[in-house]
Amino acid sequence: MSKVKVAILGSGNIGTDLMIKLGRSEFLELTTVIGIDPQSDGLRKTREAGYIAIDTGIDGFLERPELADIVFDATSAKAHVRHAKLLKQAGKKVIDMTPAARGVLVVPPVNMDDHLEAENINLITCGGQATIPMVHAVHRVSPVEYAEIVATISSKSAGPGTRANIDEFTVTTSRAIEEVGGAKKGKAIIILNPAEPPILMRDTVYALVEDGKMDEEKIIQSIKEMEKAVQSYVPGYRIRTEPLIDGNKVTIFIEVEGAGDYLPKYSGNLDIMTAAGVKVAEEFAKNQSLKELV
Repeated sequence: MSKVKVAILGSGNIGTDLMIKLGRSEFLELTTVIGIDPQSDGLRKTREAGYIAIDTGIDGFLERPELADIVFDATSAKAHVRHAKLLKQAGKKVIDMTPAARGVLVVPPVNMDDHLEAENINLITCGGQATIPMVHAVHRVSPVEYAEIVATISSKSAGPGTRANIDEFTVTTSRAIEEVGGAKKGKAIIILNPAEPPILMRDTVYALVEDGKMDEEKIIQSIKEMEKAVQSYVPGYRIRTEPLIDGNKVTIFIEVEGAGDYLPKYSGNLDIMTAAGVKVAEEFAKNQSLKELV
């Protein structure tokens, strides 16, 4: 199959890590990285890798729209509001790495196949990508009345974009726990830990199952199957201990270690986002090829 051309909007940490991951893809051809600072490390690495570096932002890309069919937006929630409108007008598929939630909310192993025709995919948040699979794993066995997630990340892996988007993080993740994870009510909390040396991303999921609907054996099996599904594209994703079940409450402890492509391995929170973005784009590309064959 021919590769689908993609572009990265945003030359910061996430955009640069995406660039490295996309360079290994069998289904995607990265053509350009788009930023606004010609001297940024991301655009410097873009040039070194042989890709086109656009330093005039989205307007510069829109002057050359033939460069890509899919655009990853790795900027900020506020910026994506403008970008989403412009990229839709240009007829581009968008994978939104910010918590702007302008498009459909997607977690790859949960609902990706339902949205392969969507114009704008929102990847929620790092906490959402790490924990919603587990909320869903419980819910597909026993209905979840309430789910609460606590995402703890190293403060060193929380850059300006992450810090600026904390309000959007809690709102968008809480919404996605319900809409994607299946819980009737969801709540999200994020903690920035300044510990030295920096800690790996750690997440805790609390799920309350409807009274009388607990099936402990099937829930544990479902959780382990979901762990393997996420590990297929995020190898550093793991359940730290056996799930704890107390009455109708299920508690799951998760750890995410990054691949160490551009970001440090402790930045699992950023790595799970870029890995999820590549996974979704590759499924887009496969789906497009199948349609062309038909």
